[in-house]
Amino acid sequence: MKIEILGTGCAKCKKTFEVVEKAVKEAGIEAEITKVEDINSVMDYGVMVTPAVVVDGDVKIAGKIPSIDDVKEWIL
Repeated sequence: MKIEILGTGCAKCKKTFEVVEKAVKEAGIEAEITKVEDINSVMDYGVMVTPAVVVDGDVKIAGKIPSIDDVKEWIL
């Protein structure tokens, strides 16, 4: 599973990364979590507001920090 956090490195983007990491750890699954900070790469997903979370190429949320439960729903 590949999870991408889209954002320019703002506080909300960093918090989103932490939430995703924690959810993956709690779920006990293997996932590659990466940050995508290049604005052109972010826009390639059609995302105009960050932070955003992409799971296996599918944008799950944009413009707000997800909850741990939200992330678990997407990955389980």
